[in-house]
Amino acid sequence: MAGLRSALVFLLQSIVVGLAVAFVVVLIRPELLPTAGTGQNDGPVSYADAVDISAPAVANVYTKRLVEDSAAGTDPTRFRVTTSYASAVIIDPAGYLVTNYHVIADAAEIRIQLSDGRIAEPELVGVDAETDVALLKVDLGVLPAIRLGRSSQLRSGDVVLAIGNPYGLTKSVTQGIVSATGRGLLTLATFENFIQTDAAINAGNSGGALINSKGELVGINTAILAQDPGTEGIGFAIPIDLVRGVVEEIKKNGRVIRGYLGLEPDDLTNAERTALGLDANVGILLIGVYPGSPAAMANLKSGDVILSVNGEPILSQRQARLLVAGTNPGDSVDVVAWRDGQQFRTTVVAGERP
Repeated sequence: MAGLRSALVFLLQSIVVGLAVAFVVVLIRPELLPTAGTGQNDGPVSYADAVDISAPAVANVYTKRLVEDSAAGTDPTRFRVTTSYASAVIIDPAGYLVTNYHVIADAAEIRIQLSDGRIAEPELVGVDAETDVALLKVDLGVLPAIRLGRSSQLRSGDVVLAIGNPYGLTKSVTQGIVSATGRGLLTLATFENFIQTDAAINAGNSGGALINSKGELVGINTAILAQDPGTEGIGFAIPIDLVRGVVEEIKKNGRVIRGYLGLEPDDLTNAERTALGLDANVGILLIGVYPGSPAAMANLKSGDVILSVNGEPILSQRQARLLVAGTNPGDSVDVVAWRDGQQFRTTVVAGERP
């Protein structure tokens, strides 16, 4: 009995000593605590390393524009100069930078300030207004280019950081998550496939970097949704996979060459599909076909329903626009359509988008 009592006393003393040691260790090294719900320390304590990797590639953009001075009340019309703040991202050590088209549109003067303080007037290599992308180039030697990630690998809930020049506050970083991918119908650009994020994006962030937790560029910040003063935490970025293709086209051709069929598509409701005898979710309505266009030459008409393009079922007009834009002039495009209760197939030879 005495032996059992001694063993219990020893066990209790060991537990007390162990708890005391654990308390001291956690007090000194709190990062050793396991991550809640996983049992392991698998999350970054800080995103400073990701910022250190990518921030040197984010430049400030300053533009000047001549705007009509309506307050002058004089005739002839007088103009004044306005200055705007924005951002750009170095994507190539040779000096190529990406920003938004709306950042430099109609600008009388563009200046770039690098993270090391150097200032230059960039060459405008080319623009693509339909995706809101512009490519600039500066001749300042080898520059710190950002690593490009893959926006196709993003998932809702992934951590992202926005780096830019909001209100002239250089190298500002905000943190959030990916709220959604593939956002469209926002009337921000012709071809929309935006990343939605709740990372704070303000005036001056346009053209800046959206990076992942590894410091890789996954998007170019472009806009905020602020239809009323209560709207916050809804920002949009152009996915880097789209930007990558646009940049290659601009470098090669000075512009982006896209396929064109000459269609005006519109989405169908499920009720409309049912009334037409179609499967749910499949098909878009042609509300217009331009005369003399490739689609008109292939006997497509207003009122037809497009079911698939090159074997891919069509679920929305946004999807159809992106598919057609991804073709090249001269490509044969296989279209399956529906007219008067019957399915038919036709081949459209794509032209070049005006």
